[in-house]
Amino acid sequence: MTQRVLILGGKGRIGRQVAADLATHTNAEITITGRSQQVKQIPASGSHVQFLELDLDDRDKLTAAIHALQTDDRQQRHVVVHCAGPFHHRDGRVLEACIAAGVNYVDVSDHPSYTRTAIAYRAAAEATGITAIVNTGIFPGISNSMVRQSIEQLDSADTVHLSYVVAGSGGAGVTVMRTTFLGLQRPFQAWLKGQWQMVKPYSDREVIEFPNPYGRVGVYWFDVPEAFTIPSAFPVKTVITKFGTVPDFYNFLTWSVARWWHPRLLRTRAVIEFLSYVSHFMTDVTDRFSGIGVAIRVEVTGQKDGKPAKSYVTLVHENTAIAAGYGTGSVVQLLLSGELNKPGVWAIEEALPTTLFEQTMQSRGVKIEQCIRQDSH
Repeated sequence: MTQRVLILGGKGRIGRQVAADLATHTNAEITITGRSQQVKQIPASGSHVQFLELDLDDRDKLTAAIHALQTDDRQQRHVVVHCAGPFHHRDGRVLEACIAAGVNYVDVSDHPSYTRTAIAYRAAAEATGITAIVNTGIFPGISNSMVRQSIEQLDSADTVHLSYVVAGSGGAGVTVMRTTFLGLQRPFQAWLKGQWQMVKPYSDREVIEFPNPYGRVGVYWFDVPEAFTIPSAFPVKTVITKFGTVPDFYNFLTWSVARWWHPRLLRTRAVIEFLSYVSHFMTDVTDRFSGIGVAIRVEVTGQKDGKPAKSYVTLVHENTAIAAGYGTGSVVQLLLSGELNKPGVWAIEEALPTTLFEQTMQSRGVKIEQCIRQDSH
């Protein structure tokens, strides 16, 4: 039997990149879904790709589409990939249907509220024997695996400082813009010095040295699932998650919205839509100059051979959306091959061993730089 993958929200820019990655690296039969028949060409070949018109609000059709992946052959590992963001207000209906059908699940979710919703199904997924992995894109996703990679270079870890920078739109659609502004709605909890503390989104600007071509870029606190999944996965005392954009004036625009706009406005759908479309229009112009790439920098402070040490891991890619497709596609590839099998619901850094992460990134030409600096005294 041919292995099958159902990509919900496959019409979007991230969903299309996931499909492209799977078409390149697997022989799976791929079905992408969207709310209308109009769909742009998948930028890859090598696998059968078809389209299914599907609205996630149509629970009966959603359930039927997922149950159609059922098989009595336990060697067949079909997968549902949830790319239908933004995830701020999504419920667990897709994961519920996957558990009921006995089908593996992967998503590109990027908001803590949804991550907590998904993880609550851990026992049910484990009982059914399915592997469900959340937060598998670029950040969260590849970034989380880089944290695990960095922590494993040390004997013990105390502090994780995780920074991201995206150029312009990152090659993603308006949904990513919505995600950014939805993330400004309210303060969130951060794990600092062994306790949870409230921080304001897009506050506490810090200038970080990223690899070329980005150099020094200002980054700000941002509410991402890593803020709580990393301290859950690893015995660290502090996790700092900061995000920035280039050109830098986008940072100041976002900071001003977070700092000066009334919170009630940021909880109004019309306002979020206005900000998202205006921002997307602006990046359509500046992308020609800034590019659409991404850089991730992980700094972990701890101990190595009985001495204080810092572990650094960095990544740069010229297209953020393509990199997100690599992150999710590689996880699906490993599930289809049977190399990754961990029943339950897991954040990516809990489920994906570093050896497999490095193997799949290398096969996609993704270069990750690592180094350790020790205190010589």
